[in-house]
Amino acid sequence: MTMSSPQENTGDAGQLGGNTPASLTPASLTPASLTDVLTTTAPQIADADAEGLARRYFGVAGTARSLASERDQNFRLSAADGTTYVLKVANPAEDPAVTDFQTRALLHIAAVDPSLPVPRVRRALDGAAQVVVTIGEGDRRVVRLLSYLDGEPLPRQDRTAARRRSVGRCLAQLGLALRDFSHPAAGYELLWDLKHASRVRDLVPHIEAASGQALAHRVLDRFEAHALPAMPGLRAQVIHNDFNPTNVLVDPADRDRVVGVIDFGDMVQAPLIHDLAVASAYQLAADVDPLTAVAELAAAYHAVVPLRPVEIALLFDLIATRLVMSVAISGWRAVRYRENRDYILRNSPAAWAALDKVAAIPRDVARETLERYLSNPVSE
Repeated sequence: MTMSSPQENTGDAGQLGGNTPASLTPASLTPASLTDVLTTTAPQIADADAEGLARRYFGVAGTARSLASERDQNFRLSAADGTTYVLKVANPAEDPAVTDFQTRALLHIAAVDPSLPVPRVRRALDGAAQVVVTIGEGDRRVVRLLSYLDGEPLPRQDRTAARRRSVGRCLAQLGLALRDFSHPAAGYELLWDLKHASRVRDLVPHIEAASGQALAHRVLDRFEAHALPAMPGLRAQVIHNDFNPTNVLVDPADRDRVVGVIDFGDMVQAPLIHDLAVASAYQLAADVDPLTAVAELAAAYHAVVPLRPVEIALLFDLIATRLVMSVAISGWRAVRYRENRDYILRNSPAAWAALDKVAAIPRDVARETLERYLSNPVSE
């Protein structure tokens, strides 16, 4: 089986031989609407086709196994030499400039702070950091090969103060590494960006309970009254924007030690405090007071990257808003993509439980508690 001649970012195809599917051919990409990424269902690629992509463009022979993901298609690739990779095939609606933004960020982090446990980019045979292929009938996709990070997702149960501190330090260090990073696509529009939280009002009807809808509107009212007017004055930079338990890996032998940070797909240019708010939203457990949990995480972050008074004042508003975004967007997407419903809604029960607690905390109480804790953090 043969392929058409390389057109862009393909490497030396003549070295690789003839087992790659003919439907996978290199091409250039035309940027799609940035709002289509969460609503475009990507045609599925077979494991054998993923193996062909890795072999042809990256020179890596191995066995591929599909992984669950929200909008791209990812594969765990076990190479013949024992090395493990993640082959990422972008959603066709993803602007290639945005994918390049994510790839360049990983390269930047590796250069600025090699100690940070983020995936490393495996370059293609021609030296490119990513390649573009056509799959099927004109379906153009960006393909990347990244190192696979060992570790297990952050446990949702038995969350400890030591683990929260570890997460806070790692997030702050990642922010420092990205502080001077820039890219033309860094300001693209993403529905998961807290700057655009008001847009999820249209999705609130997908929340089934009337009481849940009312709570969501109250939180968005508070966001618009306090956080939104302050946005222009907040320090901003490129942030990870999705420090959730699935994307933070810990050592199985020491679950209080972060050993991996993955999935830079929601990275965006935004106020720095948004990164801490997103991470905090996922650290709230049923058996821990939310003020204490957030304070422990924030104190560890603050020790590396000191928070400013306005950021402290807005943190709980932003946490509650992120939780509303989570339940509203997930509910909307679960209706659209029923076949992926379980994966999409995996965080919703925890988000609702956390939202009920956070929304009940008066703003002044939250601010004063954080200020007091950051001034006198509990030592490890």
